[in-house]
Amino acid sequence: MAEIRPTVGSTLAAGHVLGRKLDSIPFSAYHVSIIGVLALVGFIEGYDLVMTGSLLVLAKAPLQLTDTEIRWLAVGPTFMLCIGGFASSAVSDHWSRKAIMLIGVVATTFFTLLIPLVQNAEQLIIVRLLTGFGAGFAVSAAFPIAAELMPAQHRRTYGAIYEMALAISFTVVPFIAYLLTGNENAFRFLALPGGLAITVVPVLVYFVIPESPRWHLRRGHTRAAADLVNRIITRSGSRVPPLTVEALGGAGRSARAGRPPYWALFARGQRRWTTVGILSGICAGTAYFLISVLLPKALVDQGAAVSLSFGLTSLVYFASIPGKAFTGFLMEIIGRRWTIFYALAGSLPGLFLMLIAHRAGDLATVAMVTGALITGFTVLSAFTACRVYLSEQFPTALRGRGQPFGESTGRLFAGVLAPFLMEPHTGSATIFFGTIFAVVAIGAFIPVLFGKETVGQLEDVSEAVPALA
Repeated sequence: MAEIRPTVGSTLAAGHVLGRKLDSIPFSAYHVSIIGVLALVGFIEGYDLVMTGSLLVLAKAPLQLTDTEIRWLAVGPTFMLCIGGFASSAVSDHWSRKAIMLIGVVATTFFTLLIPLVQNAEQLIIVRLLTGFGAGFAVSAAFPIAAELMPAQHRRTYGAIYEMALAISFTVVPFIAYLLTGNENAFRFLALPGGLAITVVPVLVYFVIPESPRWHLRRGHTRAAADLVNRIITRSGSRVPPLTVEALGGAGRSARAGRPPYWALFARGQRRWTTVGILSGICAGTAYFLISVLLPKALVDQGAAVSLSFGLTSLVYFASIPGKAFTGFLMEIIGRRWTIFYALAGSLPGLFLMLIAHRAGDLATVAMVTGALITGFTVLSAFTACRVYLSEQFPTALRGRGQPFGESTGRLFAGVLAPFLMEPHTGSATIFFGTIFAVVAIGAFIPVLFGKETVGQLEDVSEAVPALA
C-alpha cells in the first residue's frame, strides 16, 4: 500500500498540471468545431429518441397498436437506454470516450434507419428497443468528453449549445409529425432524417473529436497525453506554450494509477456527490420524460385535437431553446446548484397553469400555452446545468463510469418507472401535471441543501485520494 500512494499522488499532481494547461488555452475556432460536432450528435440522438412520443400517435392506426404495445413503446426504449448506459458504464474508462460515442452513434442511427421497413408492432418495438440500447452509449459520452476537453470557463458554453441542439430536435420532431399527420406512412417518413445521419455524423466524430488527454494520463500514457494537449494548443492558434512530458513528471509512459473499483462511485468521500447528482437528474428528468413521451397522448386523452397536442409539444421545446442558453449563462454567474434551483422552482407557476387550464373556460388555451412556455424555458432547460454538474462530481478515474451510471440510474426512475406508472392516468390533468409539479418542487432543493458547488477546474473540485483509494 505504501508503494501505491506515491503513484496516485504523482498522478493527481500531473493531472492538476495538465488540467491547468487545458484551462489556459484560449477559446478558439477549434473548440467551436468540437462543440459543433458534439451538438450535432446531441441533435441526432435527441431526434432519434424523442420520436417515441410521436410514434405513439402516428403508428397507432397503421400498425394497429394495442394498449400493451403502446406501453412498451412508451417505456421500453428508455429502459433499454438505461441498460445501454449501464453497459457503457461497465466498459468506460477501459475504452476511450470517443470509442464509446462512436459505438452509440452508429447503433442509434442504424436502427432508426430500419423504422421505415417495419411491418408490424412487434418489429417496431424491437427496433426501438435496440435503438435505445445503442443510445445508452452515445448520450452519456458527450459530457465526459466535453468536461475533459473544454476550458473550465467554457463548459457552460458547451452545455448550453449541446442542450439547445437537443431542444431544437425536440421541437422539430413533433413539428414534422404535425406536418405528416394524416399520412399512413407518416411514422416511416419521420424516421428517415435520424437514420440517414449514419452517413455523416460518425465520420465527423472520428475526425474532429480528439481523445481525452486526462483519460490517457490516468492510464499512464504521459507522452500521449502531452501530445494531445499540444495538438489542441496548435489547432487553437498556439497562443500558449506547449506542455512538456517533464512537466507531467517525465517518462514517456508513466506508471498508471490503479483503476478504482466500480463501488468507488459510492465510497466514502464520493457517495454524497454521486447521490446528489443522480437525484437532481431524476427530478428534472421526470418532468422531461413525462412531457416528451406522454404529453401528446395526455393532451389527446384530455380532449385536445391531435394537431394541437403536437403543436403544444413543439411549443414547449421551442421555449427551451432560449431557456437553455439563459441557463448556460446563469450557471457561471450564480453557480451550478442555484441554477438548478432556479430552473426547477421557476417552472412551478407554468406547471400550475397547465394543471388548472382545463378549468379556465374560454382562457384554457391561453393558460395551457402560457404554462407550456414557462415550463419549457425553465425545467426543460435544467439539463444545461444538471448534466455539467453531474460530470463534475467525479474524478477522471470515475467520470467515464460515473456519468453513464448516474444518467442511467436517473432514467430508470424518470424515464421508465414514471412514464410506466403515469401512462394509465394521462387522461387526468390533476394526476399528470400534479405529479410533475410535486417532483419538481422537491428536486429544486436537493442540490442547494445537500450538494457542493463545482465551478472551477475539474481537478480542484473532484480529484481526491479518498475517492480513488
